[in-house]
Amino acid sequence: MLEKFTWYKQSAYQWKGEGITVYIDPWGLRKDQDEPADVIFITHAHADHYEPSDIEKIRKSTTQFVAPKDVADKLKGNVKAVKPRESLDVAGIKFQTVPAYNTAPHRLNAHPKSNNWVGYILSLDGHRYWFSGDGDPNPDVEQVKTDVALVCIGGDPYVMNPSEAAGLVKKIRPQLAVPNHYGYVIGVPSDGETFAREAAPIKVEIMKPVNAFERTEAAAH
Repeated sequence: MLEKFTWYKQSAYQWKGEGITVYIDPWGLRKDQDEPADVIFITHAHADHYEPSDIEKIRKSTTQFVAPKDVADKLKGNVKAVKPRESLDVAGIKFQTVPAYNTAPHRLNAHPKSNNWVGYILSLDGHRYWFSGDGDPNPDVEQVKTDVALVCIGGDPYVMNPSEAAGLVKKIRPQLAVPNHYGYVIGVPSDGETFAREAAPIKVEIMKPVNAFERTEAAAH
């Protein structure tokens, strides 16, 4: 279920379908090497998720954008502003917006619920893919129904850590879980294996990013 996906870094993905190319939170793209975007989904305003210079590498005149209002207000062109708990479609892709926010007391200011930032459930080739956006386990995401869960695991001070993310996927029980948002700004490469081990018996696939991990194990100590 991941063969059409490319993971760049952090939470940045490309999905290349039949006649359509979709990006989620594009960051770390390769100029002149990546397909122009038909649709770009952005989860929130932080620079490792909304990076204008990377957007310009893949933007074309017909690119459609989907983003929360604070990001949508900064974009020009065909832009759909969204808020949590919506069911919509863009370019023939059906999607839902899922609230993405922190609940851990020491992380509340990183992604406040009041910002109305989101994750997305995209219906692609007959499967549901949930891109968590940034945040913690919370009552909203614990209700997610998805075939594939692509979840942030990097930990403090911004998002849930591998153990918290593993507990979440064991609650929602996707067919497949995929870790992201580690090894760059926060977290270390081994967090992927920690998540896979603790998420058992949920099947986990650890993707290889296009960009080399930037943080070392020593950075965690």
